[in-house]
Amino acid sequence: MADTHVHDHGHEHGDGSEQRKAIWKTFFILSAITAVEFLIAFTLGAGLLKVAIFIGLTIVKAFYIVAEFMHLKHETKSLIWSILVPCIFVCWLLVALILEGGSIFDVR
Repeated sequence: MADTHVHDHGHEHGDGSEQRKAIWKTFFILSAITAVEFLIAFTLGAGLLKVAIFIGLTIVKAFYIVAEFMHLKHETKSLIWSILVPCIFVCWLLVALILEGGSIFDVR
């Protein structure tokens, strides 16, 4: 018996070219952000500005990775906000604890 089932090997939907494009786009975006981090690391002197830039770029990369690889950008807005708001409050708590924790030495 001959197999009469015909497989479509066209490039319309099932070849994964759109996924490869998205992966390469993500690769280049994350590489560009990392290159900026390296540029800042070797050009700016140590200081608060350098640390703030690194923290900001790290947060941008983390959000982009979560959005792309964990597919969060394809979810409903309410789910995104229910994940994002607690993260913002935890970051605020950490900053507040670090700043207030250092003030114990100023009292004496």
